[in-house]
Amino acid sequence: AVRLMDLSPGLEQKIRVCNSTYTVRFGVRLRGKIETFTGYRSVHSEHMEPVKGGIRYALSVHQDEVEALAALMTYKCALVETPFGGSKGGLCIDPRAWDDHELEQITRRFAYELIKRDLINPAQNVPAPDMGTGEREMAWIADQYARMNTTDINAKACVTGKPPHAGGIQGRVEATGRGVQYALREFFRHKEDVAKTGLSGGLAGKRVIVQGLGNVGYHAAKFLSEEDGCKIVAIAERDGALVDERGLNVQAVRDWMNGHDGLLAGYPDAPLSADGAAALELACDILIPAAMEGVIHLGNAARIRAPLIVEAANGPITFGADEILREKGVVIIPDMYANAGGVTVSYFEWVKNLSHIRFGRMQRRAEEARSRLLVEELERLSADKGLGWTLADDFKDRFLTGSDELALVRSGLDDTMRAAYQSMREVWHGRNDVEDLRTAAYIVAIDRVAKTYRSKGL
Repeated sequence: AVRLMDLSPGLEQKIRVCNSTYTVRFGVRLRGKIETFTGYRSVHSEHMEPVKGGIRYALSVHQDEVEALAALMTYKCALVETPFGGSKGGLCIDPRAWDDHELEQITRRFAYELIKRDLINPAQNVPAPDMGTGEREMAWIADQYARMNTTDINAKACVTGKPPHAGGIQGRVEATGRGVQYALREFFRHKEDVAKTGLSGGLAGKRVIVQGLGNVGYHAAKFLSEEDGCKIVAIAERDGALVDERGLNVQAVRDWMNGHDGLLAGYPDAPLSADGAAALELACDILIPAAMEGVIHLGNAARIRAPLIVEAANGPITFGADEILREKGVVIIPDMYANAGGVTVSYFEWVKNLSHIRFGRMQRRAEEARSRLLVEELERLSADKGLGWTLADDFKDRFLTGSDELALVRSGLDDTMRAAYQSMREVWHGRNDVEDLRTAAYIVAIDRVAKTYRSKGL
């Protein structure tokens, strides 16, 4: 992307490098002995503060991965215009190996090590959930910060992705999957873009394969099947893949996994293929990799048959695979856009915590009262003029319901995903030297970061 931009070499290098990475090794007494853990918090760019990025728990966590994901967060935040720099954190741990109380002890100690160095702070560095973490871990971190900063009135804003009862926001858990849905809806609004895939029409009836039925994959698959009429023809997980051309019941599969240690084995309503990775190569209209990075690589890229890939995970397609897929004419909706729903709603949560009031509290009933005045006036006019028509009850119910927090969050996310796609599309279609959405997304994001640095005098 930078080769296609007019940046000075110095500014290019400033944007490229990761500003800092902190490595912490700490001990926790567990099961009668001291266990030592290694964690990271990397800050890629402080062109805007606070910096933003999730904390993941996985045995695969290492410094290069954390720094790469921090860089992706910089560009992701710039693309969707959330006022954050990019950061990322990770703890090298298998969360399934520890019980809840032990995991809380580990999380609180990790948080302590970061908080005392201002690597968790409402104004400087704001983590969120990532792979292996969720609302529970974020609540522990927020409580740990509050214990260490007892006079900070904005303490709850030190982390996002908290449960609603602990300062979170409605719609945050579903946000990344919902963002994938909104990204696809926006793509399918443009016939010219859809034509590049060889597909036609809207989302209804499209055959979708989802790799990874975690938080992101589950919500994306659920919303696309239940609200947009897509058929989820395959779901791949770590122990194999379920395949059914008639369409899988996403909720039923998720319920089965929740009751069987996260495994698909034994699911009664569809056959299980032992080779989950092979499901990526099945014929479909839309492929959604929603698990680990690097699952589409030089070894399997040539066999991918989906004409449209939506990167719900971070970095699911390697650089070499990306080149092969583009040569084949596959359209890729890139991760920095497709999975930006999480950081977008995290931004809403952060704003809510700083403003100390939930969204909708001031205006919801005023909206309802104004709508009721209009409905009553229409019904009065009908009666006075003898028109004989009435408004349907279901219309009245929907029209007379003011926007609560969840409705406002979804509205804000939808607007964000539409605006971000438009900015990418403008570059994609407006420049002859930009052939794909990923390059367009990087150009938009890097240009915004560069403008911010220039305004600081660099």
